[in-house]
Amino acid sequence: MDIGHCSYDCRECPNCKISVFSDLSDDQFDFLNYEKSIVQLHKGQVLFLQDTKPHGLYCIKKGKVKIFRRGSEGKEQIVRLAADADVVGYRALLSEESYQCGAAALEETTLCYVPREALKQIMENNVNIYKKMISLLSSDLKNAESKISELAQKPVRERVAETLMVLKNKYGLEADGATLNVVLSREELANLVGTATESLIRILSDFKKEGIIELDHKKIRIVDFEHLYTTAHLYD
Repeated sequence: MDIGHCSYDCRECPNCKISVFSDLSDDQFDFLNYEKSIVQLHKGQVLFLQDTKPHGLYCIKKGKVKIFRRGSEGKEQIVRLAADADVVGYRALLSEESYQCGAAALEETTLCYVPREALKQIMENNVNIYKKMISLLSSDLKNAESKISELAQKPVRERVAETLMVLKNKYGLEADGATLNVVLSREELANLVGTATESLIRILSDFKKEGIIELDHKKIRIVDFEHLYTTAHLYD
């Protein structure tokens, strides 16, 4: 992980209008620009580890990050995915607790790091950031509750189909309009679905035989979007 001073003005960032910092005043932006650092991660590099203490907030400038937990036996469970403009590590920072999850880069990723005291000072003078953080917490809780329900009620085949749709909505498609714009190992994809790697591989093979997807090593190309959607049993 490479850390350095960031001379880039947050107001010129293409993610500014959709970030938690979008409503800052010019003085607050100047302060943020002075305090923040830039963090560069290579694919697979860890941003922070589960059960360690947070010291600041990370905002993704460009790239993809997985948020994961490890059980007592060391098995990884991916609980959330993050992309451009998403903030990472804010829950532990707000609650002043250790990270409940770890975070690692899925590809070359650039993040802005805001120290805890600087963030605290900004939040004390801008109530809109508090509101946005609460909204993020609410959204994360809703998604977590939905995932728990799906793990208990949905067959693995439906969960695999839904996960592919989630990846499409989160990261988009490549220029061909069909290939998922994210590369996950089969193990990572299985961890995201909440199933064994062997089961995930078998279901992807079934989807390929049924003409729903095409596989090119780790790349997944969606051939029949409607079939995938109905297989996932998504209704809204």
